[in-house]
Amino acid sequence: MPRQPRLDAPGTLHHVIGRGIERNKIFRSPEDRDDFLSRLAGLCKAGALSVYAWALMDRHFHLLVRSGNQSLAQSMRKLLTGYVVNFNHRHKRCGHLFQNRYKSIVCEEDPYLLELTRYIHLNPLRARIVKNLRGLDRYPWTGHAAIVGRGKRPWQDDKAVLAYFGKRREQAVARYEKYMEEGVGMGKKPDLVGGGLIRSMGGWSEVISLRRRGDQVASDERILGGGEFVEELLSRAEERVRQTLRIKGRVPALKSLAEKVAKRGRIEVTELRGRSRRREVVRGRRLLSQLAVKRFGYSGASVARFLGVTTSLVNRMAKSGEPSDLDRIPK
Repeated sequence: MPRQPRLDAPGTLHHVIGRGIERNKIFRSPEDRDDFLSRLAGLCKAGALSVYAWALMDRHFHLLVRSGNQSLAQSMRKLLTGYVVNFNHRHKRCGHLFQNRYKSIVCEEDPYLLELTRYIHLNPLRARIVKNLRGLDRYPWTGHAAIVGRGKRPWQDDKAVLAYFGKRREQAVARYEKYMEEGVGMGKKPDLVGGGLIRSMGGWSEVISLRRRGDQVASDERILGGGEFVEELLSRAEERVRQTLRIKGRVPALKSLAEKVAKRGRIEVTELRGRSRRREVVRGRRLLSQLAVKRFGYSGASVARFLGVTTSLVNRMAKSGEPSDLDRIPK
């Protein structure tokens, strides 16, 4: 199925997470890490990203970034595609390196820029790669060292982080170090791990679908922020989805769509949601998947839950249709 657009605009703050496929290492050597950071630095110099915090672990990475003169999707595609090509060449391998799509969560700046900076930079300590904050000061694979002045990363926007702690750098660094120390005993904060750090499974059009279907969206795990911030994001997302999908009017519920498809195919809705393999029923499921995903922006996961099948099956069905199939679907 076509990728649903992520919510993004110049100046949007994102927490981005990428993991190795089948929990494999994505960084095997310092050369790998240097290559990744060199590409990240290039995006910063080009004005595509501002980077506030980052951590390169063996099997995953974290970035806290603000998008600039191009979309986050464009920046991440350039970063990850180039990195994978070089990684495969260096290690004489082929195939995918990252697990599925990278995760991205839009974050409200206050207070989450500082919260996430601390959370991201404490990763090596939580993983016991370093023993304490003094060890983290000298650890080269997070942005912490640059903030405290023990590592040079001219592309990293450490000044924006330190500005929260004071005008004079020396004083600001001391306050930042105290802030980090206070976070050592907190472990994995539930409001971060259980909220914004969970993958945005269905793309941002799913947020709109949830609201239009009357479901609760204020606690949606793809948005990390307060109520007003969530409402603003929903408003932007709604406009973007409307422009992208050219939707006019109300998005119908899946049950209503299923009833239309079932009536057209002279079958029962219960058959669509059952295990029947009759040709007419299989065709109906395929048409429902195309209609819901391609025309109205439902996620493959939500359609799969409705039909009682796997997400991968829905995605294949949504992608398999010919233009003539969609033309026959009621609008």
